[in-house]
Amino acid sequence: MRRTIFTDEHEMFRAAFRQFVDKEIVPHHLQWETDGIVPRELFSAAGASGFLGTDVPEAYGGGGVEDFTYNLIIGEELQRAGTGGAGLGITLHNDICLPYFLSLCTDEQKERWLPGIVSGDLITAVAMTEPGIGSDLASMGTTAIRDGDAYVVNGSKTFITNGINADLVITAVKTDPTQRHKGMSLVILERGMEGFERGRNLEKVGLHSQDTAELFFTDVQVPVANLLGTEGQGFVHLVHNLPQERLSIAASAVAAAEAALGWTLEYVKDRTAFGQPVGAFQNSRFRLAELRTEIDIAQVFVDRCIEALNVGELTAEEAAEAKWWCTELQKRTVDTCVQLHGGYGYMLEYPIARAYTDARITTIYGGTTEIMKEIIGRSLGV
Repeated sequence: MRRTIFTDEHEMFRAAFRQFVDKEIVPHHLQWETDGIVPRELFSAAGASGFLGTDVPEAYGGGGVEDFTYNLIIGEELQRAGTGGAGLGITLHNDICLPYFLSLCTDEQKERWLPGIVSGDLITAVAMTEPGIGSDLASMGTTAIRDGDAYVVNGSKTFITNGINADLVITAVKTDPTQRHKGMSLVILERGMEGFERGRNLEKVGLHSQDTAELFFTDVQVPVANLLGTEGQGFVHLVHNLPQERLSIAASAVAAAEAALGWTLEYVKDRTAFGQPVGAFQNSRFRLAELRTEIDIAQVFVDRCIEALNVGELTAEEAAEAKWWCTELQKRTVDTCVQLHGGYGYMLEYPIARAYTDARITTIYGGTTEIMKEIIGRSLGV
């Protein structure tokens, strides 16, 4: 299917990033899956090649191009190569964390942090979830109590992507514990702050090369200069940035489904059963036809959402629609593709098996399918 969202400049960028993935990620991916983490040098290499912060102003070392289509290409190429787990830290850094710094930082904070974010010397993470609260952010227990020129931060976070590697952690806290949403603020915790400890690198079902950690804060002295945005407006800031986060997840989900379908088409054309290719059976053709159709339809919607995001018109409801539908599609697709691979689809040496385990979290992180439907449902007045 022809996609009109890409220009010649986009395709040149795709070719360059594909070469980067094939050289810098693919040869090491399986080892990183075993290690449970990618080396920090991957971020430095990506930064040196111009693949971090394409939308950061040139004054801070970025590309100066406000076009999420470049982020889309990065996500698509990581999935094409079957390296979504290793690349998740990069998409989190570019798609999800960076917008907070671009939209909320003071000039002083931009000068302090943006060059390192672009170069890959400063790896970012966002810490919202806490043990026991799930999607109910207003119930968080992590506090940041003002004490002169510092906030004293106490509490913990869990399931934090880039949790081990991160140097700058956008942390949701309660600056006014007596309030719910209105008591929330965002502060930047930095590597090396006394009392800021990281727990173990959590063992997950999939995405094994992506470090995911618990974070613990005990009387951490965070300078007031590290407040991101306006005190008491943390929830508003989160809500403003969540649509792009959810669209990023949706776009990667469609790309993952596309990759899974591609691997499966190759397999069913070569694998024979009862004297003919597996793909020649009517059931196989019908299932593949269904996947081809659903992926194409999802891709059109995601491309439309990206066009809307680029001109500032993407709504929270549209992002929620894209997020839940595309991630559920990803799960259905890889499940069907494993089935069509037969027993080989259960072997981790095949990328479809790794894609199967990687896909399970996508309907949970960034807001569960149920929360996405709640957002959409409320907009309908019911």
